[in-house]
Amino acid sequence: MHLRTLVAIVLALTLPSTLSAAETIVIKFSHVVTPSTPKGKAADKFKQLAEERTQGRVKVEVYPNSQLYKDREEVEALQLGAVHMLAPSLSKFGPIGAREFEVFDLPYIFPNKTTLHRVMDGALGRDLFGKLEAKGILGLAYWDNGFKQMSANKPLRLPADFKGLKLRIQSSKVLEAQMKALGANPRVMAFSEVYTALQQGVVDGTENPVSNFYTQKMHEVQKHLTISDHGYLGYAVIVNKKFWEGLPADIRAVLEKAMQETTVYERDIAQKENDEALEKVRAAGTTQIHVLTPKEREAWRKQLVTMHKDFQDVVGQANIARINKIAAEVEKESKAKK
Repeated sequence: MHLRTLVAIVLALTLPSTLSAAETIVIKFSHVVTPSTPKGKAADKFKQLAEERTQGRVKVEVYPNSQLYKDREEVEALQLGAVHMLAPSLSKFGPIGAREFEVFDLPYIFPNKTTLHRVMDGALGRDLFGKLEAKGILGLAYWDNGFKQMSANKPLRLPADFKGLKLRIQSSKVLEAQMKALGANPRVMAFSEVYTALQQGVVDGTENPVSNFYTQKMHEVQKHLTISDHGYLGYAVIVNKKFWEGLPADIRAVLEKAMQETTVYERDIAQKENDEALEKVRAAGTTQIHVLTPKEREAWRKQLVTMHKDFQDVVGQANIARINKIAAEVEKESKAKK
């Protein structure tokens, strides 16, 4: 047999598997915030780790700032396979039928980050992710943004100050009830539309961690910001279930490890980013910053914590009890260290 013929036969037998093994896997990762936010930086960090650790077998295409989809559209796009990975806020799962996730929206349910992370990284966090699988979604990790602050064009120090204001919210029955409990009129709106709505007076104010408030330039169109820490805004990194489970096992294992490292990174920078953003808002001089006194904070709490009972049948009475138990354990440990 001529050598050329032998080489041709060998190539015919081996080339398909070689090409398959070398084929680049593209992961489209879409999100709605700027690359300079904690979520934006974490998406880029995951891209870096994934591409390095798989030696180029995976390419992660990151699409920030609603380039592909607004926040009301992105989960459906993931389910349809138009994108492969998202990091939507936890409020996004209520509208698709996983109402238990709205436990994260309850005001004043997390007294500190330690309690929050134990919930996310423990059995309750895993149980909540399990609610998504029937919808074609797998949860990989929980990312932080931070505790939320209220903004408006008037000072918000007591519940009575909210009366009649139109405030933007995400699509969440809990957040809708929260604003109504304060006497405000909630308006559901895509995140990408908020700046213009504030600028034009379509809404009077909103709630956000300070990093979002600053990077979206809301301080240019909001005269007052109240440091209330009344609620939490976090994200779930999710993937299309069919796509993820169809990846080669070795690639999937590398990506899961990269996601674990990215999550540590993201949580480390989230608080730092919020602290720095607050200083930038203060330096801009366009927004007056109000810090609630203990008495004022208690007035907010008294007005809002009744919602926990109102929504126990929606988010799960057992879930609220589990969070309260973890919070008590954290408080006990904290006291023991003093």
